[in-house]
Amino acid sequence: MANHKSSIKRIRQTIVKTERNRFYRTRLKNIVKAVNSAIEAENKEEATTAFKIANQQIHKFVSKGVLKKETAARKVSRLNKAVNAI
Repeated sequence: MANHKSSIKRIRQTIVKTERNRFYRTRLKNIVKAVNSAIEAENKEEATTAFKIANQQIHKFVSKGVLKKETAARKVSRLNKAVNAI
């Protein structure tokens, strides 16, 4: 167990940050899953609206520090390519 005040505080901060990131990562998976299910159903309108939501949320996660900018760009690009292929 940590003995210094600063290390005790860092442990508390890490717990909060880990929980927050877990929520965002789960949300990201569900958003991408919604787009992919619309793509598999070949529903262009539903896929487009789901993609718009996914695009907004993924870039929001970048500003929160959950994802890196390049990772978000790659995910958005792949989703966009899949939606346009319908």
